[in-house]
Amino acid sequence: MTSKIGFIGLGRMGKPMASHLQKKGFDLIVLDLNQQAVAELVSLGSTAGKSVADIARSCNIVITMLPSSIEVEKLSYGPDGIFANAAKGTILMDMSTIDPLATDRLSAEASKHGLTMVDAPVGRLAEHADRAECLFMVGASDADFKTVTPLLNAMGNSTFHCGPVGTGGRTKLVNNYVAITLTQVNGEALALSQRFGLDITKTLAVLLGTSANNGQLRMNFPNKVLAGDTTPGFTIDLAHKDLSLVVNAAHAAKVPMPVAAAVHESFSQARAAEFGAIDFSGIADVICEVSKIQKPRVPKGWKPS
Repeated sequence: MTSKIGFIGLGRMGKPMASHLQKKGFDLIVLDLNQQAVAELVSLGSTAGKSVADIARSCNIVITMLPSSIEVEKLSYGPDGIFANAAKGTILMDMSTIDPLATDRLSAEASKHGLTMVDAPVGRLAEHADRAECLFMVGASDADFKTVTPLLNAMGNSTFHCGPVGTGGRTKLVNNYVAITLTQVNGEALALSQRFGLDITKTLAVLLGTSANNGQLRMNFPNKVLAGDTTPGFTIDLAHKDLSLVVNAAHAAKVPMPVAAAVHESFSQARAAEFGAIDFSGIADVICEVSKIQKPRVPKGWKPS
């Protein structure tokens, strides 16, 4: 087991992930702007980091779990950043969902300092992070993948080595494009069902029994928006951010994605109407509200068959 692990970013996903590492015997130094989150990790046995530079100097693996490329690059570059202070051989494992071109830049800069980089963005939702059931898409050398695998196993139950550095994040964008687009499609379909006056449980039975079935409709919607719960596991704001990354990456790769662009603008509309902080399954409620349709709800205790 590695000696010291730095963990920067104790948000809704990062905090439970770091907690599982600490509980399973890893020696963590943690850092976040939210001091309450830091205090919770310290209560489990972690050490509170004094600064990014302090963590970089003290740890042989530094994990970042941050909102966007901006934060990851800000903490990595400069005299007080990770690259300038970490010892040669240190692994920077970024678990954020960021611009793949930023990952490429970070990896190139890490190499200049004798460091290596792993991109290991997280699949699934916050509730899975709570239960150590995350899925990881990893871009790394074979040696680095072997080194970080015990950490990933402590935080999740599914890990895929997608290829060299940069492939993890790119795989995540492909995955999130499908997941977010299906959320939009499901929301539109359920709004249409409501407008038609159909029985929601009978409509769902049909959708889940044909090729229209999808993971969002089966796993996420019944526990969230269809149960009247839009407390965020993954917000509309974050879904919009990921779609922005998808569209930009597609433009850079010269891949036309008209559906991605349309769904991106639907989520832009939801954010403009101040729904950005709700769960992304709540796009179904947004569509219904805009169309003056009764919001779809299943009876209490209903579960997909």
